[in-house]
Amino acid sequence: MKSDLIRFLRGFVYAWNGICAALREERNFRFHLCAAVYVFAAAYLAELNRVEVSLLAICVFAMLGMELMNSAVERAVDKPDTTHWWSAGAAKDMAAGGVLVTAVGAVVVGVCLFGRAETLHLLWSRVTASPLSVFCWCVSLTAAFWFIFRFNKKENTNAKNNSQ
Repeated sequence: MKSDLIRFLRGFVYAWNGICAALREERNFRFHLCAAVYVFAAAYLAELNRVEVSLLAICVFAMLGMELMNSAVERAVDKPDTTHWWSAGAAKDMAAGGVLVTAVGAVVVGVCLFGRAETLHLLWSRVTASPLSVFCWCVSLTAAFWFIFRFNKKENTNAKNNSQ
């Protein structure tokens, strides 16, 4: 009984390790994580109700989950032997297709919730309410860009140099 509980709890550690690996190594996961932060910020600024925020949360977490699954499939089938190269490529393409389908669904929900003119006007007026507000958004976008595209670049360069 105790060993079952320990194995169960160890599963959470493995899951956390997988999320941390995706943060370190997967640019697209970092992109979707930053997009999630901006989506929830927009929901707050647009004063969406609980049901609307719940829809956004479902989309965000489905998107992050699909990104993790896509990364797992890519790792699992990377560099297959010559007899399995076609099915490995197809598996990677299908996983990427799953991400795309989920992203399209999330965009549809986002357009439905944020696409009204009055909502867009409210968002714009709150983002541009003061020079400080504009400055803070610009700094946050710069930080997000760095996080997505520059994060862990030194370790990636070291890994490439070690493999040569």
